[in-house]
Amino acid sequence: MKQSNIKGIHESERPYEKCLKHGVSALTDAELLAVLLRSGTSGINVLDLARSLLYQGSGDGILSIHHYNYETLIQKKGIGHVKAVQILCLSEFTRRLSQAKAKEPLCFTNPSTIASYYMEELRHKKQEQVKLLMLNTKAGLIGERDIFKGTVNASMITPRELFIEALKSQAVSIILIHNHPSGDPTPSSEDIVITKRIEQCGKLIGIDLLDHIIIGDKCYVSLRQKNLL
Repeated sequence: MKQSNIKGIHESERPYEKCLKHGVSALTDAELLAVLLRSGTSGINVLDLARSLLYQGSGDGILSIHHYNYETLIQKKGIGHVKAVQILCLSEFTRRLSQAKAKEPLCFTNPSTIASYYMEELRHKKQEQVKLLMLNTKAGLIGERDIFKGTVNASMITPRELFIEALKSQAVSIILIHNHPSGDPTPSSEDIVITKRIEQCGKLIGIDLLDHIIIGDKCYVSLRQKNLL
């Protein structure tokens, strides 16, 4: 039976020693995760545990970290409550790090900066998620809401719910953002229809729809830039 601790790994393969000798950039994704997890469990050493997390199941490698939730983690061999929380915190930390990097140039009249800011939060989602951004007269953000989570194939945005939130926040304009789990941000016919409906409703009550941005896998589409608004 394999030893569960780092001593069960050949010295040349131990992540700590490898990092000290060759630098952190020399570590593989599994070795980086093994350093953060610190220890394995009975019958599985920490490096094998890290590999199982990254390369079993979704097979997405390092991106697999974003696909786990607490329930799926604790079902995996070698993952208890503490390690599950560690992994969830790692996923959230990397997401916040990406947002912090994108925050400085963030401008709510520039769709590329908006897409950059929300990219890491949304591009890994397995279902469509719709965000409502509410802005003041200076195009500054005064509120943000998750207003819908749908199926992989479709989302239903209710204009009534959307504008209730906007009115509560005294917004003068709004931006919609949602993801396409397929990774292709090309607007569907449904996306275009609901966008035009929301735009028309907004004009009636004096709240402008500035844009609807669709997030794909490291790419996006702005319906404003596509002249669909």
